[in-house]
Amino acid sequence: MLKNTNLLVLMLFAFMSCSDFEEININPTAANKDQVQIEYFINSSIGGAQQNPHISERIFVLYWNDAGRMTRVGTLSEGSANDGWSSDYYNGYVSSWLRNINAGIKIADEQIASGNFREHTPNLKQVARIWRAYIMSEMTDNFGPIPINGFEGVNPEYSDVKEVYYYMLQELDEATNALDLTVSNPDDALKKLDPAYEYDFKKWQKYGNSLRMRLAMRLSEVDPAKAQAEFESAVSNDFITEATDNFSVKETAGWSDYTGVITREWWDHEVSATLNNLMIGLGGVTSQSLLSADKHGYIKPANYMGLKFDDHFTSMTNDPSAGFFFDGLHNKIDPRAYDLFKIPGDFSDPEFNSYPSWNSNASTTKRSLVDASDNIVKEIESAFTWNAYPGGNWGDKGSKNKVYGFTGTLPRLANKYRNNSNSRIFFASWESHFLIAEAAVRGWAVPMTGQVAYEQGIAQSFAYNGVASHLTNYLTSQDYSRVGTSVSWSHTTEPSSSVLVTYLDGYSNLPGTMNLQYPDNTIYKNGAVKNDLLTKIITQKFIAQTPWLPLETWNDHRRLGLPFFENPAVEKPLTDMPQLTNGNFMTNRIDFYGQRLKYPSNFSSNIPGGYQQAVGKLGGPDTVFTPLWWAQQN
Repeated sequence: MLKNTNLLVLMLFAFMSCSDFEEININPTAANKDQVQIEYFINSSIGGAQQNPHISERIFVLYWNDAGRMTRVGTLSEGSANDGWSSDYYNGYVSSWLRNINAGIKIADEQIASGNFREHTPNLKQVARIWRAYIMSEMTDNFGPIPINGFEGVNPEYSDVKEVYYYMLQELDEATNALDLTVSNPDDALKKLDPAYEYDFKKWQKYGNSLRMRLAMRLSEVDPAKAQAEFESAVSNDFITEATDNFSVKETAGWSDYTGVITREWWDHEVSATLNNLMIGLGGVTSQSLLSADKHGYIKPANYMGLKFDDHFTSMTNDPSAGFFFDGLHNKIDPRAYDLFKIPGDFSDPEFNSYPSWNSNASTTKRSLVDASDNIVKEIESAFTWNAYPGGNWGDKGSKNKVYGFTGTLPRLANKYRNNSNSRIFFASWESHFLIAEAAVRGWAVPMTGQVAYEQGIAQSFAYNGVASHLTNYLTSQDYSRVGTSVSWSHTTEPSSSVLVTYLDGYSNLPGTMNLQYPDNTIYKNGAVKNDLLTKIITQKFIAQTPWLPLETWNDHRRLGLPFFENPAVEKPLTDMPQLTNGNFMTNRIDFYGQRLKYPSNFSSNIPGGYQQAVGKLGGPDTVFTPLWWAQQN
């Protein structure tokens, strides 16, 4: 939209004529003040943060999706990060997204001070402050200490994470209250420059309050009094309650800031082991009721684990599904599973995603297990099966297994999430309700009961995924998932330590039985609790946020240790996570999960004073394993 605006061309030409953007900091109206308006800067900042394919592949896919366990990549989940990727993101944030929004606010301030401003300018300034709080939260949640006083013509001071959060919460409080809802609706030209809400100021106010709820809850474990005060203040005002108020941005095809963040064809975006274990059995809804009759023959009995392959599937992980290939469809599964991910080999499903388009990998479902000499031991047909595998180092088992990492054998994200036809969600109504449910469990003052909020959050997620017809039975289900959690709010009975399951030996086809152990999440209440109210809430929140908000699922896990994240496999040691060994892989520890991104090397080399200041306020060394201030600590 901006590229077609002649006025913006003049503005950008003025920018490019400056030798340094500091000139804009000093005189942000290098173009005529009547030409450079705040809405151009807001639009540019939102667009940049939407992430073009170069940035989104590195940050959304390779970092957030992996750390938030929405798919299996092997970066932060295994203790590794890439300096080039982090640098690209950091530079985009500093040199574009934050710079632009600050410049816009500065222009608005000057216009308001001069008395020469338009009716909408004061409200646009408040919108910019709300958006600035979001992009600052994104940055501090990735790296830690950042400046809160940047782009003021002087070198900024780096603030610790607590200071950043206090600043963002104050900004959201002030900005949402300062919005004047009596201002007339903007004209079409102005609406087009807001890709989220078309400058519906009431919706921006709701978003600001919901964002404040999110950030307040982030402090729940480290600063509970502040968290409660901020949350109660925000929730007493209007917040996002319906899908029509969701903060989302429409994706477009091609290569631009608005290209879909998960559209690159070379990534599988398969269901993660974490998500799969949360969904198997959860809600008691049968696959038979979810799938057409032609697929019913593939559905396996309840409490069946699949084919056991000791020599080809890793067992050195606390993933309760490890060691098995599931040779069919699960008897019961969360109804959203089949909307989000598509069954391998189900080529007649219009939402089946056939990426990559340049080969036949997505349509190849038969693969082999081999021996050390590459002789075929067993051929595996993966069509109409449902499997997810942990990351890590599978060692010799992995080198002999041609099945577990291959595109055509995996349930992968539906086409509608990958073909640029959707809208990327930054905040949805279900999150407001799950936040309220958590606040109620904590005893905070909220406008509805925890159960009402929890069930409303699930209902809105079900509506989004088109499975609302299964809601009633789902909400009352006492069936346990594979990690020992049920749906029903009133059902908090803990599962027994194990459940008797059946399987087939994959090599001999002989039947067997075993006691499947529910995993102990030892970083949440020492592993003694699997089915309390908070675990239910975060489990539902995790599933609902898929696939758009992996940063938030990572944030929840860093904050609470919920939901259960399996450890990566350690058939051989992990280079970047040597603390996880074949002697401790059945337990969970904070340092078995990446906690943050390291600052990029060009920051430490170009601004050594600022780098030392930032690291000094981090609370630990500049590594991926140093927890942020609000997160669980080692």
